[in-house]
Amino acid sequence: MPASLSWSAALRSETGRPAITPRTTPGGFAVPDPLAQERAHLAASRAALRAMREDVQSLDIRDVTANWVNAAVLSAQIDERIKALADLSHTPLFFGRLDYLDTTQDGRRFYIGRRHVHDADGDPMVVDWRAPVSQPFYRASRKDPQDVALRRRFGYTGGRLTAYEDEHLSDPAEADKASKLLQAEIERPRVGPMRDIVATIQPEQDEIVRSGLSGSVCVQGGPGTGKTAVGLHRVAYLLYAHRERLARTGTLVIGPNRSFLHYIEQVLPALGELEVRQATVADLVAHVEVRGEDEPAAAVVKGDARMAEVLRRALRSHVTPPTEPLMVVRGSRRWRVPAYELAEIVTQLLDRDIRYGAARDALPQRIAHAVLVRMEEAGEAPDDRVQDAVARNAAVKAVVKAVWPAVDPAKLVLRLLSDAEFLARHAEGLLTAEEQKTVLWTKPPRSVKSARWSAADAVLIDEAADLVERTPSLGHVVLDEAQDLSPMQYRAVGRRCSTGSATVLGDLAQGTTPWATASWAEALAHLGKPDAVVEELTAGFRVPREVIAYASRLLPHMSPGLAEVRSVRESPGSLEIVTCRAEDLAASVVAACRASLRHEGSIGLIAADARVPLLAEALREAGLAVLSPGEETTAESRLTLVPASLAKGLEYDYVVLDEPAAVVDGEPDERTGLRRLYVALTRAVSGLTVLHAAPLPPQLAP
Repeated sequence: MPASLSWSAALRSETGRPAITPRTTPGGFAVPDPLAQERAHLAASRAALRAMREDVQSLDIRDVTANWVNAAVLSAQIDERIKALADLSHTPLFFGRLDYLDTTQDGRRFYIGRRHVHDADGDPMVVDWRAPVSQPFYRASRKDPQDVALRRRFGYTGGRLTAYEDEHLSDPAEADKASKLLQAEIERPRVGPMRDIVATIQPEQDEIVRSGLSGSVCVQGGPGTGKTAVGLHRVAYLLYAHRERLARTGTLVIGPNRSFLHYIEQVLPALGELEVRQATVADLVAHVEVRGEDEPAAAVVKGDARMAEVLRRALRSHVTPPTEPLMVVRGSRRWRVPAYELAEIVTQLLDRDIRYGAARDALPQRIAHAVLVRMEEAGEAPDDRVQDAVARNAAVKAVVKAVWPAVDPAKLVLRLLSDAEFLARHAEGLLTAEEQKTVLWTKPPRSVKSARWSAADAVLIDEAADLVERTPSLGHVVLDEAQDLSPMQYRAVGRRCSTGSATVLGDLAQGTTPWATASWAEALAHLGKPDAVVEELTAGFRVPREVIAYASRLLPHMSPGLAEVRSVRESPGSLEIVTCRAEDLAASVVAACRASLRHEGSIGLIAADARVPLLAEALREAGLAVLSPGEETTAESRLTLVPASLAKGLEYDYVVLDEPAAVVDGEPDERTGLRRLYVALTRAVSGLTVLHAAPLPPQLAP
């Protein structure tokens, strides 16, 4: 019996029904239909996944746990495993196939998918994309086939396998050709949250995804290069390769805002990873309620790395060298420690430059040790219990309180920003008088609770808190849209991965804050990862060539020296520039939205923040319902009104951009305005319509 028919018979026995409908040759011989075979394997794989899930659901742990705590832990682990084995109907179990040469892997065939699936005998039916055997699916080429005879890609429509495409990598006679299925998957309309790119990862992206856990990586990538997806898939890969270690130390994805996190939140669960926490920098430093906002000049100074030394000086100023001796009474004996010896102990702790709280905890033990030395000299034989008792002695506690008082981080920052003399004393040689004046509150609040803290203030408090007590470190942190962080924010993130590693993602050309990163070397130094490898992605897979070329006209004026993204997608007619009269602009924007809605996919109307209310009213009067950034698009509701300040990291099939000049003018300086416009221009996947009444920024001229 031919191998193909015996294989189909095996599938038929697993599914309980015929796996294929064979075609016949003129001679009457059966010829298997390849598409039917693949559909049969998909059905069998889904059945095997259901069986795997049912096996876990049927586990009885009553007789294998010693107590209720163990039972609760094991039950939670089983629940997570059941969730991970869920079969999502809209997510194909496999997207590719590798057929190896007979000389390698014994000519075996592997189906590549989002998770591992095995049959009742434990044989793999689908191999996890992160497994080493799957790597050639992303890396193999005709120049370097890596022993792969055939690579097959699959196309799906609504969860149904509808097409396949083969590449015979070991056949030198077969000419290079672009993958139509790969291109179709990249260009597939975007409705709903961001989806994974596991089926379309490119070789240069895969190299970053599979880099080791021990080293940190910084990915510089322009719009559409897939840097966010690379970072998320890197987390999924690291969790696969280092599951136990990262289960202990934890992982974290940091995004610029809640809308962005909502947009990406389904990527990791789709890859079977449910335990990765997501947060913004504001979430990490939420020691106080943020109710105020700084002027840009004040925010720049507060975000400067020099503030870390100002805080350190201010904190250490609370340590007062002792001037009086210590007298410890135990029973009928008195033990005296002179002031100079106490001062030496304090100086030694200061010289060690350990955290303020740790040094304060060590001080009573150091003093107690000095007392025990005197006890031993007098012929006594004290032990550790005696030392602990001396450390808890009221006289020792009084000395510690006077010499090394407890400090509340928020109160320390409150005093720095309220007391000009206190700030001047500790900022001397670091901040100019003008800079000090910039950060001081004009009307100091009475207390921590009444203060109108800003986002930059919260970061300062986090720095002060770390100076007092060490911030726990995670095993791996992904930091997206990193170009917009201040040095002090980088330090806040760096504390969360001080003993772990980081994946830093960003684009220097999209920095839209007054303190935006000037270079990755500087940013990585503030992060505490100066040895991180910097990788640059320059191939664009999302933004059409015509659109990215138009947006790239801004690069020489805002980020000279950065490489222009080279889009692999040709889409003639994807860019339209429309000039309107001022009184007709809103109506023209509404009409452009209606026209875009005739296409399949998501629509984003991006406008300067100040113009959003006006456009929202125009859309309402026109009967067009709109979503806010972060709200999930559906087949029925596909139009999102996006303030330019929230557009970063988001993408839409079609974008209507209102009044580019207003986007630029809405920022405090021209460079930031041009960068904001660059972001807005590069959110489109299929088409961009730009409408303007005011003259376009001259930097867009060819």
